[in-house]
Formats: sequence, C-alpha cells, structure tokens
Amino acid sequence: MNTALIKPAWSPLTIGLMVLGFIVFWPLGLAVLGYILWGEKFGGSSDKAQAYVDKGRAWCSSATRGYRSGTSFSQSSGNAAFDDYREAQLRRLEEERRRLDDEIREFQDYMANLRKAKDREEFDRFMGDRNGTRQGYTDRPTDNA
Repeated sequence: MNTALIKPAWSPLTIGLMVLGFIVFWPLGLAVLGYILWGEKFGGSSDKAQAYVDKGRAWCSSATRGYRSGTSFSQSSGNAAFDDYREAQLRRLEEERRRLDDEIREFQDYMANLRKAKDREEFDRFMGDRNGTRQGYTDRPTDNA
C-alpha cells in the first residue's frame, strides 16, 4: 500500500513542485524531477531503494570488468601456466615501456641542448652585428661560460 501524499507521476502538483524547486534552488527541482521519473522503482521502501542501487552497482561493475581484466594482475584465467605467462609478458611490456620513456626523456634533453646551442649562436651573431654597427664597439664579446 502506497500512502505517499505526492505520487511519483506527472500530476499538476508534482509539476508545480518541480518548477518551484527549479526556481528556488535548482538541485531541489532536479530531485523532484528524479522522483517523478524514478519514484515508482523505489516503491517508497528503503529496502527497495537499496535493492535498486545494488542492482545498478552490479551492472556497472560487470560492464567495466572486461576493461579492467586486461590491465589487472589479480584476475585469474583458471590456468596457472597461462597466468604465469601473462604476468611475465606484462612485466616485459612494462619494462619496455619504461625503457621507451627513458629514451623519450633523453631525446627531449638532447633537443633542448640543441636549441640552447642554436640560441647561443644566434645571440652571439646578433651581438656581433649590433656591436659592429655601434661606434666604439668593434670587439666581439668574450664567452666566459
């Protein structure tokens, strides 16, 4: 028996409460809209509401299980030899990824040094040209670095 004063249905009272909720504080209007749309699924009972939430969680975990199984070491296939092989391959791939990351870092450092050398050369040329055109500054600056 449902003794709720406000039934979860599209009635003038619930629509008015929803509009009033959006005017006063938008999350309140959103809550009333959710009650109108999904209130019957809860049935006015906290046990039914908890069962509905548990069902949703179970669906979410089963939907993401396939994605996570490819990246998790803890999932077992049921075959110990295959699990050992998979763990060894995953470790090998992780080591390869680390090696490639180190090579990327080394290459970025190399390119940064090339850019610095090019910038230094361009700056020295600029200073040489600039000092050559000014009176009294014909000598190139010495590089003490």
